[in-house]
Amino acid sequence: MAGNNEPYPNDIVDFCTLGMFILDDIDFEGTKPPVKNILGGAASYAIIGARLVAGKEHARSVSWIVDVGSDFPAEVLSVIKSWGTNCIIREDNDRLTTRAWNGYGPNEKRDFKYLTPKLRLEPSMLSDAQVLSKTFHMVCSSSRCISIVQEILRRREELHREGKVPSSVSATQRPIFVWEPVPDLCTPEEQETFLAANRVVDVVSPNELELGMMFGQPGWSEGTSHGKAIVERILAEGIGPDGNGHLVIRAGKDGSYSFSRRQRIWLPAYHQPDTSMPSPVVDPTGAGNSFLGALTQGMISSGRTPAIIVTSVLARSRAWQEAVKAGGANDSFLPALVFATVAASFVVEQIGVPHISTATDGRELWNETEFTERVRLYTQRLYRTLEESPQKHLQIN
Repeated sequence: MAGNNEPYPNDIVDFCTLGMFILDDIDFEGTKPPVKNILGGAASYAIIGARLVAGKEHARSVSWIVDVGSDFPAEVLSVIKSWGTNCIIREDNDRLTTRAWNGYGPNEKRDFKYLTPKLRLEPSMLSDAQVLSKTFHMVCSSSRCISIVQEILRRREELHREGKVPSSVSATQRPIFVWEPVPDLCTPEEQETFLAANRVVDVVSPNELELGMMFGQPGWSEGTSHGKAIVERILAEGIGPDGNGHLVIRAGKDGSYSFSRRQRIWLPAYHQPDTSMPSPVVDPTGAGNSFLGALTQGMISSGRTPAIIVTSVLARSRAWQEAVKAGGANDSFLPALVFATVAASFVVEQIGVPHISTATDGRELWNETEFTERVRLYTQRLYRTLEESPQKHLQIN
């Protein structure tokens, strides 16, 4: 793996998303005016999350596909290029770019519909380098999740047999699959397929509303008997090929809850309510996708600057050290959850994607601050929280 200052080999992809690129129109409830032509879609936000964690040194290892129609705005293209990712742009002037409408209601309820025909990404569209990625992020139905994983693993085997795998890539190792179920198929009828799909991925992550709906409830809450029963059922059925994967429940302003057969983790959101100041949270669109992009990238980023910060700040936290140990081979999962929490904080601060710039001394800034600086601030807060109430946040089974 390339060190922090070495050029990144072109044949290495750390992260690949099968999410779609979409231009968003957003309607907010109340007095806020609607906005149009916003760079969006699960792909863009997941890429932002992964790119924040990768930093500019490893930007080229973050890969995706953007389908550009005849109506594609030039200014959106320049924003995408400013991130420096490994982006494959496919132009087709015979179609319109995929566009969608987002409507927000009370309690972060979101309505969503496509305004133009969507162009779904299939594993067959990925380049060889993308197929050999160390990690994959997917947003799809349960049945499609199973077929995507099967197809990617089949293509990797094929490339291996044909001797088309660069020596720098470990193609025999199974990649990490992180799956976000699509909201409109979180229904009791889908439950069995959902449980089957969980067994082929390493992380499954619905939000608390979607998880509740999947099990016939209005939402999920950890404190209820329903909530506990849902988690127990999912873990008993198993996540991942060995059953030891993670259920990560995204809970908006309440942060995230992660469960595996080994442990339970609750991490608060980065932005905490403060009555003395106006809230920095402007628009939650895409925060969940960015959370998962960062989580996915974070799971293969041990030894890099963000991971070193988390490890050093929490070195004296006994609760954290015990939780990392309990994670076994997944010791990069806990720091990845921290990166995910921090990445989401950048996305909610404006409508659309966070703004990238370079400081006079060459440091990369997002919304005028460094990603690693927020990681440090959040981890310091987390250290104090764990000292005060470790059981509330980390439990080992």
